[in-house]
Amino acid sequence: SHVMSEYVRMTDTERDQIDQDAQVFMRTCADAIHQLRTEAHKGVQSAQVKEHRTAVLDFIEDYLKRVCKLYSEQRAIRVKQVIDKKRL
Repeated sequence: SHVMSEYVRMTDTERDQIDQDAQVFMRTCADAIHQLRTEAHKGVQSAQVKEHRTAVLDFIEDYLKRVCKLYSEQRAIRVKQVIDKKRL
């Protein structure tokens, strides 16, 4: 608690703004991946290039999904804490 007292705590408004910004950012990333996937398959390319691009985009998409899952878990903890605080 001594270490925490040295830092200024965020307000609920700041946390809400971060949540909104994070959701917009994740949606923007998902849209960008979708657009890249569409553009990656245009034009004449070798099968190896297509496979490589698909694999890279799959990896990026999977990474974004894991980040979104972690964000959702953290947000659920915050919501639970707010609910518990209101109960008290």
